[in-house]
Amino acid sequence: MRLPRRPRLLLPVAIALVAIVALFFLFAGIYTDYLWFDSVDYTQVFSGVMLTQILLFAVGALLMVAVVGGNMLLAFRVRPMFGPATFGSGSGADRYRMALDPHRKLIFIIGMAVLALFAGSSVSGQWKTWLQFVNGVPTGKRDALFDMDISFFMFDYPFIRMLLNFLFTAVIISIILAAVTHYLYGGFRLQSPGVHASRAARSHLSVLLGLFVLLKAVAYWIDRYGLVFSTQGKVFGASYTDVNAVMPAKTILAIIALICALLFFAGVVRPGGMLPGVSFGLLVLSAVLIGSVYPALVEQFQVKPNQQAKEREFISRNIEATRDAYKVGDQDVKITQYTPTTTASKEVLNQEANSIPGLRLLDPTILSPTFQQLQQIKGYYQFAEQLDIDRYKAADGKLRDTVVSVRDIGLPPEAERNWINSHLVYTHGFGFVAAPGNQVGTGGLPVFSEKNIPPTGDLAGEFEPRVYFGENSPDYSIVGGPKPGPGQGIELDYPDDQAGGSGQKNNTYSGTGGVPVGGFFTKLLYAAKYGETNFLLSSDVNENSRILYERKPLERVSKVAPFLTLDKDPYPAIVKGRIVWIVDGYTTSDHYPYSQRRSLGDLTTDVQTQRLVANQPQPAPTDVINYMRNSVKATVDAYDGTVTLYAWDDADPVLKTWQNAFGTVVKPKSEIAPELRDHLRYPADMFKAQREILTQYHVTNPDAFFGGQDFWKVPQDPATQKLKQPPYYVTMKMPGGTERFSLTTTFVPFNRQNMAAFMAVDAGADPAQAKLEILQLPSATTVQGPPQAQNTFLSNPKVSAELNVLRTGNALDVIYGNLLTLPFGGGLLYIEPVYVQPKAETSGRYPTLNKVMVLFGDKVGFGDTLEQALQQVFGVAPAKTGETPPQTEAKPAASTALTAAISAVEQAYKEGQDALKASPPDWVKYGEAQKRLEDAMAKLRAAGAEEPKAAATPAPTATATASPSAPATAPPTAPPPATPSASPSSG
Repeated sequence: MRLPRRPRLLLPVAIALVAIVALFFLFAGIYTDYLWFDSVDYTQVFSGVMLTQILLFAVGALLMVAVVGGNMLLAFRVRPMFGPATFGSGSGADRYRMALDPHRKLIFIIGMAVLALFAGSSVSGQWKTWLQFVNGVPTGKRDALFDMDISFFMFDYPFIRMLLNFLFTAVIISIILAAVTHYLYGGFRLQSPGVHASRAARSHLSVLLGLFVLLKAVAYWIDRYGLVFSTQGKVFGASYTDVNAVMPAKTILAIIALICALLFFAGVVRPGGMLPGVSFGLLVLSAVLIGSVYPALVEQFQVKPNQQAKEREFISRNIEATRDAYKVGDQDVKITQYTPTTTASKEVLNQEANSIPGLRLLDPTILSPTFQQLQQIKGYYQFAEQLDIDRYKAADGKLRDTVVSVRDIGLPPEAERNWINSHLVYTHGFGFVAAPGNQVGTGGLPVFSEKNIPPTGDLAGEFEPRVYFGENSPDYSIVGGPKPGPGQGIELDYPDDQAGGSGQKNNTYSGTGGVPVGGFFTKLLYAAKYGETNFLLSSDVNENSRILYERKPLERVSKVAPFLTLDKDPYPAIVKGRIVWIVDGYTTSDHYPYSQRRSLGDLTTDVQTQRLVANQPQPAPTDVINYMRNSVKATVDAYDGTVTLYAWDDADPVLKTWQNAFGTVVKPKSEIAPELRDHLRYPADMFKAQREILTQYHVTNPDAFFGGQDFWKVPQDPATQKLKQPPYYVTMKMPGGTERFSLTTTFVPFNRQNMAAFMAVDAGADPAQAKLEILQLPSATTVQGPPQAQNTFLSNPKVSAELNVLRTGNALDVIYGNLLTLPFGGGLLYIEPVYVQPKAETSGRYPTLNKVMVLFGDKVGFGDTLEQALQQVFGVAPAKTGETPPQTEAKPAASTALTAAISAVEQAYKEGQDALKASPPDWVKYGEAQKRLEDAMAKLRAAGAEEPKAAATPAPTATATASPSAPATAPPTAPPPATPSASPSSG
């Protein structure tokens, strides 16, 4: 039954329309991608990657179709002249042929198209392998087994393996489809007493099988070079068995496979199946006996009885290569034997103690809620969960550790969420907030050196405070549209009580970031990209509008530099009057000969990682690596989104290879401005990977490495007992050195918790001068490691009693800050801040610094300030700790005083919370309540000292503390009163 003419015409029209729509959406995605690259001036990356992928797709698709399709056509052309009945009566093949033959051209075309699509896609996905192959540069180092430049294994070997895999796939598919074609058209039959084949079919399949075996011979030969990546021995890389059994076996198998290939080719001129059968049997037998059994015998009877002696040379190769690949070799690491003392003269302690008050106490992993409460200003602003550490000059001209963050934009108020508000009004954050790490003000609060809206402070002078590109920026915003006058744009700029009824200042973006989106065609493309018709309908999107997207710093750098692996923690800095994000970029490889392969995620995971990964994950070129360099420093301008890449380790051969591939996208290190260089630091992920490698590879003697008795591990985070302790940025000095901004970590023995070593690196040094410095303690040391130090703190009677006072009444959470370890007075000093935070879920719930704990040897200090804690430990002007009166009749009086103090604390806390809950919050009453709370806490501590075992209700905020290096300051300026949120726009 034939369909009517009109329905028959509608079907192809419908198919054509669907195809046109699909192609338009595909075009919209590609072209808007190009527009984005053009907006950041990195079109050479877009065109380089795109053209490479297209070229590889075309070559892969055409080559696969030529090989497979050519063999199918050849099988069809040499089919028997007299048809399928040549070898007897018909069979099931005849029925299949009769069903398929009328449509063979259509089936062939569709099949080849599908094959081309899969083959081309697979090859184009290997564009990085191809670019490294054609642009690779020599490393100047040679491998220990073949004495070849390491660049062969890093850049050439992966491409050769990829090419072999492609050819194997093409030949195998050709064999299968050619055999099917011969079978359908009578080239051979499966019938008793065996297979009957025409001469043409036999010759064709013999050649294909010969090509397969010839490729196998090449693969056996190439496999010899792959032994430097073997995982069969004690360590990664070629082992004794690999070198003395597997490699000779691969050579012999390559020769045998070559002979077998010739025997298969001989089957073309000599009829019968004897030669192919002999070839196949010889190949299988030799592969089993020579390729598997012989190496297993060598391993079992030569290596295992004497493994340490047999593997010594190969363990040495692994140690040397791994230390070089992760940049922890002798030229990169300085190990000093350090025998710490637990006592020292008062003169030494007094001299060194004078430098300690400048130490950072504020913990950036804890203080985000505090920044949020004190500097959020409005509910639609947001701070990162993980704050950052940088350094800025103080009034005396000295650099100081500073906790920094930006006030990023969050979601509009829930009642006002619509397309206009989400994408045209709430477009950017505002301001940079910073607090010196060593200063604590009234109530345990940070003393902000940069704060408020508009920004005030002495941090970096005048700067552009608007953050259009940040870690929390919306997916896209449309900016720069209507321009009725200064401060009258549609974009919410910042809240302002003096702005009349609106309670806010508005703004119109005047930067160069983003893509112009004023034209109808561009609007149509972005409407298709985001599935949003308002691009076309809204009158607020006009000829001046620009669309900002791909706005997170890691997203932008990853897009313009897809060949880099990025550090998970970008951080903001003020440079030349602009807020810029600084991102560390790594070049990595998993093809460095003999170097130990590890998962980058495993190498860098610690207790802080989950926050950073949840913040903004980014894909890495590969997770398994065995080579790593911090080769690139990248910046992202927070106002216009400009991305700049600088070569940091310009001696890295992997970076040079990518520079050959993409030209000048990476600027030379000499172009880094001094103002930016002051904020560059040794990256945390690189340091984490190196410390994890050094837990084993600080051992350079192969015999000791084989035993593993001297291996270390990174201790668990003492405060949480979860995952590994993170490294810490802190200004400190190594023995005999000077104070410098450093990144530090500790090690404990593999199966114990006492201290094994302390490691630090000058975090501000040039990569050519940066050297990891390790203080290695004697193996028999009794110096406590971080977990033991934490236990010592918590088991100390004074500490335990005062913490119990804080917790009593179940109103406060006690939060332990970063446990810093510092070389001090010939020993090791532990310093840990203690924060308190109300348990009740209220708007005023945030951590405040309450106490500081210090440990040197077995002496514990626990004071309101770092100075007090140090005095308690070293006996320098000792603090009065108070004693319980011996007279029993004094106890009722003490209990009465304690009860009164508890009541005063509770009342002050309640009044402070009531002031915060008011709408708008009453900051004056809150400040007065905090002052009363401070006085009540002082009385509570005094009463607790008289009766330390008594129970008391805790206070919700920290006691007033001040840095020993600076006098206590007045409470921070309260945020301005709440103002009406931005009015929703209509459209």
